Amino acid sequence: MACGATTKPLLNLELSHSHRPKKPLSLSFCSFTNRPRLSPETLSSQAKDCSKIDIFLSPSLFCRRKPRFQVAAQSDYSSGEEAESLEPDSACQERFSWSSVILPFLFPALGGLLFGYDIGATSGATISLQSPELSGITWFNLSAVQLGLVVSGSLYGALLGSLLVYPIADFLGRRRELIIAALLYVLGGSLTAYAPGLSVLLVGRLLYGLGIGLAMHGAPLYIAETCPSQIRGTLVSLKELFIVLGILLGYFVGSFQINAVGGWRFMYGCSAPIALLMEIGMWSLPPSPRWLLLRAVQGKGSLQEYKEKAILALSKLRGRAPGDEASEKQIEDSLLSLKSTYVEQESEGNILEVFQGPSLKALIIGGGLVLFQQITGQPSVLYYAGPILQSAGFSAAADATRLSVVVGLFKLLMTWIAVAKVDDLGRRPLLIGGVGGIALSLFLLSAYYKFFGGLPFVAVAALLLYVGCYQISFGPISWLMVSEIFPLRTRGKGISLAVLTNFGSNAIVTFAFSPLKELLGAENLFLLFGAIALLSLLFVVVYIPETKGLSLEEIESKILK
Repeated sequence: MACGATTKPLLNLELSHSHRPKKPLSLSFCSFTNRPRLSPETLSSQAKDCSKIDIFLSPSLFCRRKPRFQVAAQSDYSSGEEAESLEPDSACQERFSWSSVILPFLFPALGGLLFGYDIGATSGATISLQSPELSGITWFNLSAVQLGLVVSGSLYGALLGSLLVYPIADFLGRRRELIIAALLYVLGGSLTAYAPGLSVLLVGRLLYGLGIGLAMHGAPLYIAETCPSQIRGTLVSLKELFIVLGILLGYFVGSFQINAVGGWRFMYGCSAPIALLMEIGMWSLPPSPRWLLLRAVQGKGSLQEYKEKAILALSKLRGRAPGDEASEKQIEDSLLSLKSTYVEQESEGNILEVFQGPSLKALIIGGGLVLFQQITGQPSVLYYAGPILQSAGFSAAADATRLSVVVGLFKLLMTWIAVAKVDDLGRRPLLIGGVGGIALSLFLLSAYYKFFGGLPFVAVAALLLYVGCYQISFGPISWLMVSEIFPLRTRGKGISLAVLTNFGSNAIVTFAFSPLKELLGAENLFLLFGAIALLSLLFVVVYIPETKGLSLEEIESKILK
């Protein structure tokens, strides 16, 4: 088993004065350059008489104050490449083994990939489903309403899932929620693929959408709560990359199966094996230690039992020996800190607590981002991508599915740039630059339809600028901010509201596009979206804080209060 993490408290919450030792011995297993390492035996002899450890004020998930000396612990279990702090003058960061980080990220991220796959596969499946020759069914002649229900069935399911998870998020926990999401993906994808009629097909689409709602809620929660803080931005943003990969995979499967009889069944059915892999993977992962400690202080079971589960979960997540002493000490310190923080509050917040105090501030930040993410026209611009590219002369070279692959590849490239830079540049610079570019691209699209109809390269440039700027700003960073901005007590409820806002506004923009286009014209519609983008830029500049390098506990204590 790999071990790169070290003895640091799980939750960096400040203890009351009465609990602080007068002369604490500050221990750290973070790595600083040019500092000698002490053996575990030497450390043990130095620390023999110390009963308390200074656990205050640190940016990392398992990190303390800047260390006075350094140790290498659990070397027998150490393997893999370990990340080290590059800023010895700043608060220390957690060392970790990359091999222990991969699976706790990968399996939740498959939930995002399956969401993206549904978007990509549906674009080809709707063409196959309506073909008299290739559908392989007798009920292919769907009305506009029936086709709309097929396309948006998963969206309605996601909306319903977001509503259902709000009151039960903390009861289920992040891991169980993702297990249920994977099961719904398997059932929904299989039922859709083998549907004998339209009614069964719609039920399958609804079940799949329920899985989307739960996965888009649970995945960012689990990843953010279990990964080291210095790579939290990269990993949560990488989940967005998995969504884009899913879209691209759906486009590719659609392009290969578009001429096959009953190809739409294969397009939808391909999601089931991926969902089964996600199901097995989530069973193999431990629960979030933060969630276990939260349930302990809420009095939802035996305190000792939750402590033991948290110790084992932390050991497994960080590649340590099961139930090792380092994890046990971290959980003890973290539990004491958590109790001290919430001693004057109810053990469990009420259902409306997310609309009060720090949680309300977090809701404005997170909910505002996902709202502007949609009402700046993202669904409509991507919906209009085909006609824009066709006007530029690409329609003779490829059909609609291949054009979609081109846009998907560009989205993938720009998302990868955001993933690579989010923990270096920070959230605010990428948001400000990206949203500014979105506004410019929308004004260019409006100008194309109003003034430059004879210059198709303007439309292509504007479309690619929009896609690129969206994928380095709203695309990954909205969900990153949502996953890290809410306090622990209301994180589950807050993220469920953000997911509900996302899918609700997506539905409104998607269904309002056609009537607004007829009422205003394409040039004025994109002008309206451009004005909304400027408003969203103002919102980002005024309200969005920088959370780069901060632990979830520091965000709660420094930004929300």
